[in-house]
Amino acid sequence: MPRSMAPPPSGEFSVTLTKPFSSTTTPSSQISIIGEPNRPATIKHTQRVGAEAQTLIIKEGSIDAEDSNELMDLIKPLAGFPSEPSSDIYGLDTRLDLATFEVQWDNGEEVEGAEAKSNPTDENKQTFKDVVESIEALTRQKAKQRTS
Repeated sequence: MPRSMAPPPSGEFSVTLTKPFSSTTTPSSQISIIGEPNRPATIKHTQRVGAEAQTLIIKEGSIDAEDSNELMDLIKPLAGFPSEPSSDIYGLDTRLDLATFEVQWDNGEEVEGAEAKSNPTDENKQTFKDVVESIEALTRQKAKQRTS
């Protein structure tokens, strides 16, 4: 049954990028961006590295209101794109979960209102790739390793 997602309270948004796509393994990388439109947002990048992914690296930071608004504009086109819970149809071994007032979408869930189960078009795949690369670039620029 498709997941019907309610918008987050008070305009808050959440963008989560997880690698690998499969939910049966511990993520090696997870980026979370949480905020509100027209305000700064927080960004957190958690990575598991080393033998058996035992070392945990956490980077945190913030993005300004302008970058936050650009991110919201960037993810809007993903609304309604095909999604498939059992396979990585975009070919990037990446799961992207979006929860904004306007877009509730997850490429690893059946989402109500998304295109019927089908393979994404080349244009869909390119848009998805562009969004993923932009989130990763923003993370590299803004998230810094925590100091103890």
